Amino acid sequence: MNICLFKQEELNRPLSIKDERGEHIIKILHKKEGDTFSAGVINGMAGTATIKKIENGEITFDFAPDSEGKNLYPLKMIIGFPRPIQLKRLLRDIAALGVQEVHLTGTELGEKSYMQSNLVEHGTAYQMLLDGTVQAASTHVPDLFLHKTLKDCLESVISEKEQCNNAKILKLCMDNINPKGSLFSVLQEQYEKPALVVAAIGSERGWTQKEREMLESAGYLRVGMGPRVMRTETAATVSASIISACMGWME
Repeated sequence: MNICLFKQEELNRPLSIKDERGEHIIKILHKKEGDTFSAGVINGMAGTATIKKIENGEITFDFAPDSEGKNLYPLKMIIGFPRPIQLKRLLRDIAALGVQEVHLTGTELGEKSYMQSNLVEHGTAYQMLLDGTVQAASTHVPDLFLHKTLKDCLESVISEKEQCNNAKILKLCMDNINPKGSLFSVLQEQYEKPALVVAAIGSERGWTQKEREMLESAGYLRVGMGPRVMRTETAATVSASIISACMGWME
């Protein structure tokens, strides 16, 4: 836990030492009265918390914001719904990498039962995004969207405002079946850096020809990441890392 995140209303009341954050502060960081720790407001300011008192099983602290937190990168990812156990790792890692939005979608070759997972309804998916945000010592949590079909996803992934502002949007589709070029080479050719990158990764069985044609019709360039076949979660984290590095966001 590289930062303790709180809802805005939690800043006005003591933190129980039985809370996961409280246990971390006392047992892992070994903080005492007068000590400080990194803290922030979820989707808000980052700063420093100073412990005023530790008594009656509670930590009383003051929070002093000093920055807007680490901004998310202008990167949206479309991901074919993976196995639930993979989804947990994927969401955590994607959040740590600073992706702006995650769009989970059903695909023609994807296992339909995966979309019946209750990870989202029970809050587990959000918790994984929050865990990744904490890992990155950030405060801003990526937004998560669910779509039944790729068609629905492509129609909504780019907002009307983004479509109307005439900014350059780079759309990429990861595909190891006859890609038009490599992800790295396509990114290197971008002399004018895009205002937004949208990257699509298929489910574990990949895209159908119909979906490839749908993506290309929507302006997505089919690119590859070498001859090796990756899991959906691996392809997502690798492509996000390559895009972030080539766009200069990691400098």
